[in-house]
Amino acid sequence: MEEFSLAVVGINYPNADKTNRRFELALCAPGEPVRLVLEPNNKHDPAAVAVFSCRDMQIGYLSRERCLWVGSRMRAGEDHQVIFQDVDEHIASVRVRFGGGAPTLPVQRPKAPAPDEDDWLCTDTEGPEWGA
Repeated sequence: MEEFSLAVVGINYPNADKTNRRFELALCAPGEPVRLVLEPNNKHDPAAVAVFSCRDMQIGYLSRERCLWVGSRMRAGEDHQVIFQDVDEHIASVRVRFGGGAPTLPVQRPKAPAPDEDDWLCTDTEGPEWGA
């Protein structure tokens, strides 16, 4: 069995039917099943592998670097399962397991806390009185 995470790119582009990939990603929960679909008739890249949510909405594509390798394994009929892993500002991730069994989510690294709204304002309490 072989298990790994893969980047999902193109998440900011609309689908052909004008549905919003970002909106769909907001509905995806970690561990939720997703589906990989080969697109041999894709005019931009015949090796493209599209990623669809469990609601059958496209959320993006596997990165070009992985399409050839993952696609060849899919065409060879290797058993695989895929789950949604995570999304951030620029990229989403899925977890794939080849060779049987369900993939497991990796331990999540803690995310940096969002800055407080007032953090950008720096006041000098010991400076001179302005306008004096």
